[in-house]
Amino acid sequence: MSEKKYEAEFRGGQFWAVLPMVIFLVFCVVYFVIFKVFDMNALAVGGFVGLLVGALFCKNYGAYWNAVLRGIGSTTSVSIVVILLVIGMFTKLMAASGVSQGFVWVAHMIGMKGSVFTAFTFLASCLITSATGSSIGTLSTVFPILYPAGVLLGSNPAILAGAILSGAIFGDNLAPISDVTIASTTSQRFRTKEGNADIAGTVGYRLKYALIAGAISLVIFAILGGGGTSAAGADDILQANMNPMGLIMLIPVALLLFVSIRTQDIFKAVTAGLISGIVVGLLCGAFQPSDILGIQDGNATGFIYNGFTGMIGICLFCMALFGAMGVLNESGTMERVIQGICNCSLAKTPRGAELLIGIGSMISTVLLGGVTSASVLTFGPVADELGARHQIHPYRRANFLTGYANSFPAIIPFISAFVFISVSVIEPMVEEYSYLPSVTPIQIFSGAFYPMVLFVVLTVSILTGWDRKYEGPNGTMVSEPSKSK
Repeated sequence: MSEKKYEAEFRGGQFWAVLPMVIFLVFCVVYFVIFKVFDMNALAVGGFVGLLVGALFCKNYGAYWNAVLRGIGSTTSVSIVVILLVIGMFTKLMAASGVSQGFVWVAHMIGMKGSVFTAFTFLASCLITSATGSSIGTLSTVFPILYPAGVLLGSNPAILAGAILSGAIFGDNLAPISDVTIASTTSQRFRTKEGNADIAGTVGYRLKYALIAGAISLVIFAILGGGGTSAAGADDILQANMNPMGLIMLIPVALLLFVSIRTQDIFKAVTAGLISGIVVGLLCGAFQPSDILGIQDGNATGFIYNGFTGMIGICLFCMALFGAMGVLNESGTMERVIQGICNCSLAKTPRGAELLIGIGSMISTVLLGGVTSASVLTFGPVADELGARHQIHPYRRANFLTGYANSFPAIIPFISAFVFISVSVIEPMVEEYSYLPSVTPIQIFSGAFYPMVLFVVLTVSILTGWDRKYEGPNGTMVSEPSKSK
């Protein structure tokens, strides 16, 4: 293959095209793994620094930045950025609505204790993350409310922490408004019709996998979650953190899901969820008009504003990443990577191609410190080409891309952003409440059953061929590949 057709040529060989991505990985490790700083703005800075440094090694400076701009301006990049900005508003609406306090009220009314409360906490975390689309938001809101109460009610602290983390990852993998779901879906293209995979169809396909893994995990939590001996003060903490009105805010979530599935249009779905959420929230007193959009001390406030600005960091991160992807594409480096993977012996069968998607997704997630959105965006183009060669349906490709990223790599004790965030949320509570024991990253890992079970479910599907779907005419799902490609 002649390199002359590539405008972005590098001094010392095309290998230097990977330099922006390498610098980005270094920033990721330094911030997330070494210093435990979970700031998407900082990661975006690393991405743009990588682009600036990479340009110094390119023979044609103008061609390099044209490649960067084409990567940032690609349909996939722009789609992800716009969707994230819109969804951020709904995410903050749900965070301000007190949904988690509604689940505490349910637990108190039923009289849950020990392992039953642990299982309930996992279920509540799943629903909250699926509603908000924010795994980090779930960790920061559910831990302070359900974790202290669960320990007092006899739940095993490590498994209770693992249950909350598992629920956050469940929604990260499944929620139609999750950045990970959006990234994996929009990175997989149809070959028999125009466009990328749609979010509603992708979520509908992966639902069975999430529910099977979730159901098995729920049983495990119910068995191993704790002995159930209540400690003094449990009722006081429950009383202070429960509100049945929070459950009413599940109405806009249901409407968002209905519109998403019915219209397959995420913008219509988010609009319906946002409008209904504001109406329901105001009527039930979950928040006041000033909480929606207002001004305080000369500064803009409200969940509309905070939701939009809260997504700017990850949007800038996406832009930097797609800029690096543009360089990889227009230097021929990405083509070589894809060709190398697709031409290996394991990639010659649909089963082998699916295994490679899973392995590649896991390796990317490990290298990126457990940041699943980053790993999905990084390996997505490879998974797209790899699976399409065997006509594997985009829904199934996206399912393995996200599912494996949210399995073991998301909970590895020493690199997982999820585990580090969990520990950072728990430690201040341990200092505040003398009865709360400290839990280590390894203990949280040992109690995070859902990612482990999800790995098994996905692997069984690949090895047995269960639910393997191919892309038929006009993007339909069929059980057998087409005879003519």
